[in-house]
Amino acid sequence: MKTIRCLALASLVLIPWLSLHAQESAPKPASSTPRNITIDDYFQIRDVSQPELSPDGQWVAYAVRTRMLKEDKNEQRLWMVSTHGGDPISMTAEGVSSSHPRWSPDGKYLAFLSSRNNGKTQVWLLNRLGGEATHLTDTPQGVDDFEWSPDSTRLVLILRDPKPEDLEAAKDKDKDKPAAAPKPKTPPPFVIDRLQFKRDTVGYLDRRRTHLYVFDVASKKTTQVTSGDFDDSEPAWSPDGLSLAFSSNRSTPDPDRTYNSDIWVVAASNTDKGAHLTQITSNPGPDRSPAWSPDGKWIAFISQTDLKAMIYATHHLAVAPSSGGEAKVLTLAFDRSIRRPRFSADGRSIYFIADDDGMQSLCRISVTGGEVARPIGGRLSVDSYALGKDGAIAAEIGMLDRPNEIYLSNEKDLTRLTKTNDALFSQLRLAQADYVHFKSKDGTSVAGYLYKPVDYTPGKKVPTLLNPHGGPVGQYSASFYHLAQLYAANGYAALLPNPRGSSGYGQKFCEAIFADWGNKDFQDDMAMVDYAIAQGIADPDKLGVGGWSYGGMSTDFIIAQTTRFKAAISGAGIALMTSGYGHDQYIKDYDSELGRPWENKAVWEKISPYYRVNSITTPTLFMGGDVDWNVPIIGGEQMYQALKSLGRTTELVVYPGEFHGFTTPSHLKDRLERYLAWYAHYVKGDGTPPRPAEPQAQPAKAGGE
Repeated sequence: MKTIRCLALASLVLIPWLSLHAQESAPKPASSTPRNITIDDYFQIRDVSQPELSPDGQWVAYAVRTRMLKEDKNEQRLWMVSTHGGDPISMTAEGVSSSHPRWSPDGKYLAFLSSRNNGKTQVWLLNRLGGEATHLTDTPQGVDDFEWSPDSTRLVLILRDPKPEDLEAAKDKDKDKPAAAPKPKTPPPFVIDRLQFKRDTVGYLDRRRTHLYVFDVASKKTTQVTSGDFDDSEPAWSPDGLSLAFSSNRSTPDPDRTYNSDIWVVAASNTDKGAHLTQITSNPGPDRSPAWSPDGKWIAFISQTDLKAMIYATHHLAVAPSSGGEAKVLTLAFDRSIRRPRFSADGRSIYFIADDDGMQSLCRISVTGGEVARPIGGRLSVDSYALGKDGAIAAEIGMLDRPNEIYLSNEKDLTRLTKTNDALFSQLRLAQADYVHFKSKDGTSVAGYLYKPVDYTPGKKVPTLLNPHGGPVGQYSASFYHLAQLYAANGYAALLPNPRGSSGYGQKFCEAIFADWGNKDFQDDMAMVDYAIAQGIADPDKLGVGGWSYGGMSTDFIIAQTTRFKAAISGAGIALMTSGYGHDQYIKDYDSELGRPWENKAVWEKISPYYRVNSITTPTLFMGGDVDWNVPIIGGEQMYQALKSLGRTTELVVYPGEFHGFTTPSHLKDRLERYLAWYAHYVKGDGTPPRPAEPQAQPAKAGGE
């Protein structure tokens, strides 16, 4: 394992041999003639994330994920770059994935998560002086999350209660001679007694919960701090290292039945597994993401105060005394949902990220409230950030024409530190994305992003694809979207609307679709199509529509209400809503927003385009993963079956082993190829087969090799 990174302790001066590893990749020569983006370019784009400033402010650690098409896997490595610029340095080796980089507060170590040697995810440690990464934690179950204590002597871990087989394996691990490989056992039955009994990427849920543990770095002793039939998350150390704030739904008998969560505080030295806790908030809605003030007197957190609006409610910034007491909401006048609150080093301000009119801005507000400033704003998207003691900000920022990179800001200047994808993007021609506004049927102002084809000739009408987003609460932001650029490179205009139900435009706009899916958002989606036609861009006779998740549901709503579209692709959607009840992970949402199906039948039928399947004539491709418990494949199966029964043009593609968000590179490529083939055949009508050619089997070599 070649992970030696020799760094001088005081100044982090690089040892000369490190220059061999000082590039994230060797830049490829730029083509003399820029070319259009392709499907394969998606697998050349590397995802930059998780910036973490070193305590001395000299370095930023971060993660880079690569989709490896040839090996058909993903790999994430950790890097660091000087805040003064220069080439990045690899911190972890190829061949293993690592994440969640965290500098120790004394600056001596970089800790991270990795599941090396085919083991469970654990905390690993790199010494700033150099040497191999060492295995720090060794818990029977995997580590979900961790944070350093202020004195760098302890970690708080988030661990899920171990399975019996985890404990047995831990007992056997210390034997001098490895035990023989156990014979495969028949899996036991799932015994379920919870209301919430499924979760995507997990499957069936048992009574095992996630709790806080404190790990002593010197002794490697782990102490459980909280317990019970509750999930604890988002731990934050108090500045004196004596207490831990965290989020948990402990104030109701059955946490599966409500959205509530509160901020709690427990002593870090606690040994009674959470029998004695201090409840900081009592808001009936969710309170989460606690962050301590530097003096330890206050805790900032995210609070959802309008319980009736549920997922559509604005998430506000609030503060409460760390000893308990009345909380104060600071952003009531700022009608935008926020996340990732952090106090400034002087404790006078609180930073946060906000969804903001088709952007994601880094914002700041005084601890006493008032106007919201945007230290990093404009037509861009801040996805994460870290604050330095001197006021510096390391931020992960994406733009319409560039994937996320790491930037440094002093609130006056914004300097890009990484150039991870520059070599690739120097070869590409990209379409311009315009942020446009238009009126919906009832006069509501709506916005979205419009991509014209590369080399678009003004006044020419072109094939156009409408791409509704998922959520429904979410937004198309000022980020790089490979899919939109791919469509534009293939001669389409791409429409990315933010209809009602989207975040970033205020709560009234967001909750307009409460228990009324496929109505106002349908009108807004159609309004963007009409806008593109009125601008002389979209050819009304060559329209396609497609999306994923709620975007797939929107596609079903659309084709059940109009025959304007020549082709549709519905990914991970559902059209017969009762099919999700008891089959997916949204039981609380259904009961709270729609009511129980047998008690509120009219509402369930109104929002189910399945009951209008007779009116669907659009050739439609349905897609999904076979282990998706977010929006299970049953949604696509039922629509496919109904249309096939009616003799309509349709196809179903099911990807084995995929959850709601696909991860396998070969499946991702196959999906993109099917998008282009389906639209080319039915929207353009250019003679392209409606599905990509199947890969040809390689002939066997002589001798059976």
